Amino acid sequence: MDRDSNSIEMDKERLTAEMAFKDSSSAVIKIRQRLPDFLQSIKLKYVKLGYGYSCNPATILMFALILPPFIATLVQFTGLKLDRIFELWTNQTLQLESIDAATRLAASLILFSLFGLCYAKRSRPVYLVDFACYKPEDDRKMSVDSFLKMTEDSGAFTEDTLHFQRRISTRSGLGDETYFPKGITSRPPNLCMEEARTEAEAVMFGALDSLFEKTEVKPKDIGILIVNCSLFNPTPSLSAMIVNHYKLRTDIKSYNLGGMGCSAGLISIELAKTLLQANPNTYAVVVSTENITLNWYFGNDKSMLLCNCIFRMGGAAVLLSNKTRDKARSKYQLVHLVRTHKGADDKHYNCVYQREDEKGTIGVSLARELMAVAGDALKTNITTLGPLVLPFTEQFTFFVTLVRKKIFKAKVKPYIPDFKLAFEHFCIHAGGRAVLDELQKNLQLSDWHMEPSRMTLHRFGNTSSSSLWYELAYTEAKGRVLGGDRVWQIAFGSGFKCNSAVWRALRPTPMSESRGNPWKDEIEKYPVKFTLA
Repeated sequence: MDRDSNSIEMDKERLTAEMAFKDSSSAVIKIRQRLPDFLQSIKLKYVKLGYGYSCNPATILMFALILPPFIATLVQFTGLKLDRIFELWTNQTLQLESIDAATRLAASLILFSLFGLCYAKRSRPVYLVDFACYKPEDDRKMSVDSFLKMTEDSGAFTEDTLHFQRRISTRSGLGDETYFPKGITSRPPNLCMEEARTEAEAVMFGALDSLFEKTEVKPKDIGILIVNCSLFNPTPSLSAMIVNHYKLRTDIKSYNLGGMGCSAGLISIELAKTLLQANPNTYAVVVSTENITLNWYFGNDKSMLLCNCIFRMGGAAVLLSNKTRDKARSKYQLVHLVRTHKGADDKHYNCVYQREDEKGTIGVSLARELMAVAGDALKTNITTLGPLVLPFTEQFTFFVTLVRKKIFKAKVKPYIPDFKLAFEHFCIHAGGRAVLDELQKNLQLSDWHMEPSRMTLHRFGNTSSSSLWYELAYTEAKGRVLGGDRVWQIAFGSGFKCNSAVWRALRPTPMSESRGNPWKDEIEKYPVKFTLA
């Protein structure tokens, strides 16, 4: 037995036991839960749900039930003779002039009706014109060692919880250039409403200023505004703060989403998509951020201290459009958006929970079951998304294996679909190193595919719902995005929710197009190699 460490994997319970020897006579054993194997417990209903996204039952029902009676009524009222249609089809010499007026009128009405029906039911494309991520000033940077010293100097923590934060911070995957708001780094910390508003204004206005500069769109041209921030929801709202600052027009449709966790960014994208479908020729702006000033935890509950160690300052702004003329200059088109909500189950609902500790200090508690809960939500979301994006060969092999295993009870090895055949780029929420490790293993992704997520976690930390856009910005800064490339954004958050968005690149994004990119002037340093303590 290796004296330094031993790892025993218990596949049945998805547990890992790690043994570390302190000296010749004592050892410490730690047991933690891993993500579940996505392919061991796939449910057919989620596969069926995926096909349902691509085949709208309402449309099928409409064509099956409404179209035949409509044609029959048309035939009855016009006296249309169906044998004339058959004769036209079979007799190539039949002249159009020989067809009676009623037949021509009926045929024209049918064609125009079908055309009108298809036009009315069409889904207007949603274009991502551009996006911008906020990059704070250099004086907001703080290294891991400085963070730990600040934590120790605060005097709010016991020696045990200080040791816990040291251990988490040195293993988290965060680097030495993440950002903190002024309210937290002040001596003593100044955690007040004014500082929280200052943080929100700096992040949101910084990202929006960059977005308007890049796109040359005027604020008064915006018709839809959506802001998502989970933990800071003042009155007036953050969306009202933006309306006031930029003097947006009085008929703007503004929304403020709160308490929806790190996956709220894609929820905002779906809301914008729905609103754009109902409001033609419109621009929509989505602002995704999190505010940590009023949500810094000064207590000694370890489940609440995890947030202190990984969450950092950041935000992003995205410009969407349904204008046909914007297609030429837009970067991406939204292809699919699949949402999964597991909140009906108490374990999922309670695993990320804002509450008071036993001394009355408010914080966000992350349960021990978080990895298992995240894995279950991810599995459901991926199973639903698969039929929409995977090549037919992958779907067929996966489905046959699933049927043999579920229906015929055959002892076959689960087939893991190759999602690398469906996407060129992966933007997986940078929630923490452990989740990224497990996702890479389950989806069989390479280090190259995981690089944007790992480097975002290292450079900016967990910026909540905006992390997906820092990752996409990294991919663009590397010059990797080509026209036609498919991008998969996947995020998860409290509730418990897992959401996926699929984008198709409309044009290449060259490395020279770096205005407003947070990786500008430093992308050459990445990827960095770092060792975890």
